[in-house]
Amino acid sequence: MDTSVKGLNKWANAHTNYGLDILRVALGAFLIYKGASFITNSRQFEDLISPLSNFMGGMLTFHYIAAAHIMGGVMIIFGLLTRWAIIAQLPILFGAVLVNFIGDFNASNLLFSGLTLALSLFFLFYGGGKHSADYYFKMEK
Repeated sequence: MDTSVKGLNKWANAHTNYGLDILRVALGAFLIYKGASFITNSRQFEDLISPLSNFMGGMLTFHYIAAAHIMGGVMIIFGLLTRWAIIAQLPILFGAVLVNFIGDFNASNLLFSGLTLALSLFFLFYGGGKHSADYYFKMEK
C-alpha cells in the first residue's frame, strides 16, 4: 500500500461511505461545541490548566484552543483541508489526555478526549474522503 498522501487519498476514495462522512461531521461538530464551551466557561478552563500554568501562557493557550476548535471543526465538517485542521487539533487533544493524569483525574473527560484523539488520528490518515470539499476541489482541476 502506498503511504504517500496521494496513495492514502486514493485508498480513502475507494473505501468511502456515508457512515465515515457522518463520523467526520460529528467530530467537527463536537470540536465546535468544545470550542464554544471553552469560551463560555473560561473560569473552568483556568481551573483545569492550573497545574500547567507555570509552563505556558494561559490566555494564549485559551485563545489557541478556542480558535483551533471552532475553525478546525468547521473545516472538518466540510472536509476542507481536513488533515491540516486535524494537525492543529493534535497538540490540544494530547494535552487534554495529559491533563487528566497531571491534575484531577476525571474519567469522562479522559474518555471524551481519548475518543476524540483516536478519531482525529484516524481522519489524519483517512483524510476528508470522497464526499468532502478536498475531493471536490481536486476533481475540479
